[in-house]
Amino acid sequence: MTWHGSNKSGGYNPPKSISYDQGKFGRMFPSLPPFAQDTRQIRDALKELGRKGGIMDAKEDTDIAVNPNLARDLIIDPALSLINPNNPNLVAGMTFLGQFLDHDITFDPVSNLERQSDPESIRNFRRPLFELDSMYGSGPSASPYLYDQSADGEGIKFYVEEISGAAAVSAGGFVRYDLPRNSQGTALLGDPRNDENLMVSQLHLAMLRFHNAVVDYVKAQSSLTDPDEVFTEAQRLVRWHYQWIIIHEYLVRTVGKPLVDNILINGRKFYKWHNQPFIPIEFSAAAYRFGHSQVRPSYRSNFGPIPSDINSQIFRLIFNDNLADEPDPDDLRGGKRAPSRFIDWQTFFDFGDGKVRPSKKIDTKLSTTLFDLPAVRGDIQSLAQLNLLRGLTFSLPSGQSVAKAMNLPILNTTDLADLVDFKLHQRTPLWFYILREAEVKENGERLGPVGGRIIAEVFLGLLQGDSMSYLRQDPRWIPTLPSTVEGTFRMADLLRFAGVVAPL
Repeated sequence: MTWHGSNKSGGYNPPKSISYDQGKFGRMFPSLPPFAQDTRQIRDALKELGRKGGIMDAKEDTDIAVNPNLARDLIIDPALSLINPNNPNLVAGMTFLGQFLDHDITFDPVSNLERQSDPESIRNFRRPLFELDSMYGSGPSASPYLYDQSADGEGIKFYVEEISGAAAVSAGGFVRYDLPRNSQGTALLGDPRNDENLMVSQLHLAMLRFHNAVVDYVKAQSSLTDPDEVFTEAQRLVRWHYQWIIIHEYLVRTVGKPLVDNILINGRKFYKWHNQPFIPIEFSAAAYRFGHSQVRPSYRSNFGPIPSDINSQIFRLIFNDNLADEPDPDDLRGGKRAPSRFIDWQTFFDFGDGKVRPSKKIDTKLSTTLFDLPAVRGDIQSLAQLNLLRGLTFSLPSGQSVAKAMNLPILNTTDLADLVDFKLHQRTPLWFYILREAEVKENGERLGPVGGRIIAEVFLGLLQGDSMSYLRQDPRWIPTLPSTVEGTFRMADLLRFAGVVAPL
């Protein structure tokens, strides 16, 4: 099936049928017209809407030259979060778990913001399944460079490397690790995007070490001795516990348990596929970009050698494009190894010790650091502009038309009054609409009806479309690895089991 944008007279030709192939993007609502025609006028309006200093910019101070403690102050001073408030429902680590999940199911390196794109003509270079191929690559035989070939690793554990230097060793001798890197510092991993920032890099590392710990667990708890059989069983356990977290922690927190339960019991209404799951462009180019509004301007990456001393702790802006590309720049960009570049997960996930920090609310305010990224596309350094233009090039429908198609309440024009000057209050870009809906309907603590339904149906649909997922193999399965609460498994349990949580 081929997507048709507009005919010669400017009308809209909806497709007659849908039959998506695996490895392609597609549409959840193929009969809905684009929210706007791609003209210079609309592009200028979208650029203005998403510009630095515009209505989506939280306008936080980012000048660490004037205030060297700014990264810390943005976390501990409530007065600096009034425009970009914290989210009491979602912890800081969920933002980067969401990024990791995205990299597990989608990879589009070819689409162009400057021309109209047909999603069905764009190959998804990632299998649209939550199977961790971003981590496992093509397996030990086809991707041997990812695996530890030593006697201990047997070619079935992942290869990781210690971070050297006194700053990398906590009290008690807790050793820190990094992704394996070549002589030029490039990480050797199944998906290069998982080294974009320190948090997702260290999360990828945690998943590698989780697999390694599960290999040891399988050897100790089963009669399996053949390395191939041990690897297969360990991979199954890793994937199933990971999938459990996706449903019972990530989705429940992001869209609400009632919606998750409703879809599991009553089925999906809008995300349909025939032979194999596909990635809807409404999901990848709009709805799932809600996580950008959750990003904090700065994070406490770790507690340093003296956790009780705040001056020992490492606080950094997530990005600072004004910094030179040094071996250890004073931000949280990826692609670097240095003694202090590691994550203490206690401020990112809830270990019950009171140290966890929240993400930002899901709303139409983005942290100022995201309006001055190191390099995005062409002259665009604003992530908000990038998202808005992507929705235009993919001919996404308006949020209002999607809400109507879903038979869900449509936001009032008064809820979008700040878009009147852009002439977008009645035909709102889907990404912006979903953020505003979360802000209006759920106080920014979780997604609203439209955004939540798209995210939940796609996530659950991908798992239901995977013949090897626990939902297909054994839908009544419950986690079997050690956890703080029997019968469940959370990210905190995974990180503990992986051995990446230092005692503080």
